[in-house]
Amino acid sequence: MNNLEVENIWEKARLGLLNKLPESSYAWINSFEPTGYSGGVFTVVTDLEMAATVIRQFHLKEVKEVFKEITGNTVDFEIICDKDTVKALRKDRAKRGKLRLTVYNTIETEKDKKEKEQGRNMDHLAKMQSTGLNLKYKFENFVVGENSKIAYSVAKMVAENPAQKYNPLFIYGGSGLGKTHLMQAIGHYAIFNLSRKKVKYIRTQDFVNQYINGLREKDKTASMINFRQKFKHVDILLIDDIQFIESKVKCMEELFYIFENLQQLNKQIVITSDRLPKDIPTLPDRLRTRFEMGIVVDIQPPPYETRIEILKKWSDDLRLNIQDDVFDYIAQNFDNNVRELEGAFNKVTAIAEIEGMEINLEFVQKVLHVEAQTKKITIEHIAETVAEAYNITVENMKSPARSQNISDARKYTIYLAREMTKMSYEEIAKFLNKKHPTMLYSYEKVVEAADQNVEVKETIRELKQAIKCSG
Repeated sequence: MNNLEVENIWEKARLGLLNKLPESSYAWINSFEPTGYSGGVFTVVTDLEMAATVIRQFHLKEVKEVFKEITGNTVDFEIICDKDTVKALRKDRAKRGKLRLTVYNTIETEKDKKEKEQGRNMDHLAKMQSTGLNLKYKFENFVVGENSKIAYSVAKMVAENPAQKYNPLFIYGGSGLGKTHLMQAIGHYAIFNLSRKKVKYIRTQDFVNQYINGLREKDKTASMINFRQKFKHVDILLIDDIQFIESKVKCMEELFYIFENLQQLNKQIVITSDRLPKDIPTLPDRLRTRFEMGIVVDIQPPPYETRIEILKKWSDDLRLNIQDDVFDYIAQNFDNNVRELEGAFNKVTAIAEIEGMEINLEFVQKVLHVEAQTKKITIEHIAETVAEAYNITVENMKSPARSQNISDARKYTIYLAREMTKMSYEEIAKFLNKKHPTMLYSYEKVVEAADQNVEVKETIRELKQAIKCSG
């Protein structure tokens, strides 16, 4: 769909929302610029983080209703925050005489703005739209922590020198930890810095659907040729959530064909999954070994310190003055993944903006009200839960005993105390009647084991869940 058609749909949507949204909320709608409509997703970009937050949190239902009235189809509405893109779009529309004048739409008048840079930004945007990448997933927007530093470093090296060393790159980890962010950051970097490289991003679910739809065509041969053509001249192929291909035999065969072709042409392949290749059921050995032939890296849930840094970055982006006790409260109570953390932060900032309230600890506690759902996690509670899981006592852990069962329980207690509380190694050592160096060694042993063993990761996940749900 061309730009004019996209703009026309957006103008109709804006008019439709005029009577559905309160005046205060409609003002945020006016900060959006349409950028594309494909695959059932209508995308807009804004330079106001709060605009995105308010509409996502409170008015997504009304927006989708309006789009269904206009198009007759169910439409997903995606909001991206990117100031540079907004500037480039508005300058381009101003040149074409189509710039909308609203309280948020002001024509860029900086005299030192180079036309060459504007052209580059517009070309970048066009390429981003054609590849399906999300503008917000850049390397500079990714907060690196102990949980992700290896994955980040490898992804950056792949982006700067595709197909030179780590090919394929396989990134795995739980939902909402940043796998898609890093993958798309590679594509974003390549488009902006390696202009001759052709990038294609595709979710595995879309890959499967497109393949199946092709088989339904009358001329299956021509359809399959067209399907393969989409991948034939790609320099960097990004395949998201590969675990969804399990049990789809024909799709796996087609993926193998594409994989082999790109490998022979020395093209970069990046894959994400929520599990290791060997843990994807029904995955053929020939695909599994190819997924593992480059490098396999993982992303773990962010530790407390990284969650704090992420929250501070979001706060700085919105130019908010938030005290450390607020960051501490959110980081302590939302520790499963970055997506959950972002949801809590967005809820707080959106309600504060709408109600005109100061973001302090009392306000955040009222908005998130997590005390009613969970109690404060202590090392005593962690130790009791782990001891029960291993059929021992907390006193066994504190004793000099070194049996495998007691030793394992002790190591998990140390690890979880570091991850789920703000306790220092010295404080943990005091509780367990041990020496400080032993605490550090035990923690690092669990981290190392979790990197190499899916069963250890699952044990950690189950223990965390038990700790949160018990008592």
